[in-house]
Amino acid sequence: MSNNEELKNVITIGGDIFTPGEDVDLFLKRANRHGIIAGATGTGKTVTLQILAEQFSKAGVPVFASDVKWDLAWIAMAWKDHPKVQERLEHIGIKDWSPNAFPSIFWDLYGEKGHPIRTTVSEMWPILLSRMLDLSDTQDAILHIAFKLADDEGWLILDLDDLEAVIGYMDENKKELRKDYWNISTASVGAIRRDILVLREAGWEIFFGEPALILDDIMRRDFSWQWVVSIMDSRKLMSDARMYSTFLLWLISELFEELPEVWDLDKPKLVFFFDEAHLLFRDAPKVLVEKVEQVVRLIRSKWVGIYFVTQNPTDIPETVRSQLWNRVQHALRAFTPKDQKAIKVVAETFRQNDDFDIKEALTDMKVWVGLVSCLDDKWTPQVVEKTLIRPPESRMWPLTDEERTSIINRSPFAGMYEKTIDRESADEILEKLENSAEQEKAEALEKEKEQIVADKNIPMWQEMLFGTKKKKWFIQTVWKSVVRKAGNKIATNIVRGVLGGLLK
Repeated sequence: MSNNEELKNVITIGGDIFTPGEDVDLFLKRANRHGIIAGATGTGKTVTLQILAEQFSKAGVPVFASDVKWDLAWIAMAWKDHPKVQERLEHIGIKDWSPNAFPSIFWDLYGEKGHPIRTTVSEMWPILLSRMLDLSDTQDAILHIAFKLADDEGWLILDLDDLEAVIGYMDENKKELRKDYWNISTASVGAIRRDILVLREAGWEIFFGEPALILDDIMRRDFSWQWVVSIMDSRKLMSDARMYSTFLLWLISELFEELPEVWDLDKPKLVFFFDEAHLLFRDAPKVLVEKVEQVVRLIRSKWVGIYFVTQNPTDIPETVRSQLWNRVQHALRAFTPKDQKAIKVVAETFRQNDDFDIKEALTDMKVWVGLVSCLDDKWTPQVVEKTLIRPPESRMWPLTDEERTSIINRSPFAGMYEKTIDRESADEILEKLENSAEQEKAEALEKEKEQIVADKNIPMWQEMLFGTKKKKWFIQTVWKSVVRKAGNKIATNIVRGVLGGLLK
């Protein structure tokens, strides 16, 4: 095994502020037990995210991170040495530091600042699509029926055109479908159609289609044997918090669905950083929160680590927060009674360290200082350490447009996801069915017209003898009447003749 592949079993987050030279580490074998990076604005959350992404990459773990301010993209360029960096390194006791650029791939849902990310409507869970469309319970039931109908008929729902086509088909054929698919309300169908229109106007049509994202493309390494850091530019996406959180939850759900379960690994298959994580739970229905809790709990067996980045840990529901065992807590603000209550809750979740008071530290820590507690090799939360966060090896100032464009053009996926694919799906199939039905009606109408023309062109003698269909019916009716009357008269005469003979 080459030196590049000889991976250590921990990554160093920083050094104990009270004991120079003592590292504060995160065990790679416990990194799939999820984590949280929290702290008020400007306290150093992004730097912590940056150094963790760097160290995971060096340790052989691919990373996917949402970047809401485009400051994590700096990881793609090396930093220059600086006296303050050396001073901090000496205090922490880190000797393996060197300026380094990390292999990065830029993604952007809109395809403007990176490779576009798409999925098909069929791959989007109905519960997530329902939240995206902001549907009521009744409308959500109609959406589930649409997915079931498409599955039964073998119709692919790849984009919004396909979804609209299936919904329209259900509305036009609701009487026939009622037997197998429950009652389909025209009002609910109309509401879903309006919500799809809103989705289009918001620009989300670009997200649905093919080629869909291949998960292996965010789990790979480059020629330097460092694993790629996939960075999604979320600046534009953040304008719609509901869409932002729904998209990232979809990606986590896809990882959960596609990755196989494994018994035991030395490090995670992937680490996922969810910035501004509190947006996931803002106004989220109970069923969605329960789904997040389930995915977070079960995806550990796929050896995927999810790390939430947020301002205050209490922004995340307790049922989810209790599963986040690797924790870096930066300073919090205590301006209101609500803030003070939150500080008390946060302090009580750490194992106490006799060297300092946790509640006091939470309000007076400086930038790049955090309270760190991770699972040790015995699955036990470590005593919290007041930690001086290590300096990042990549730079800390923005990329130029030229640098970003150069990185995108050098990507192994350059041009691969930019070109869309349009294969036959529900929209085209239903259009063919509709055209076929219209053609059958047109052919039947044409035959009827031909018959009318044929009736008008019957020769005079033939019409006199046989006539048209209506005349045939009239002649036959009259003839039967004449025959019947004649028959009655003959019968009467016969009877009279017989009786007359008998009476003589």
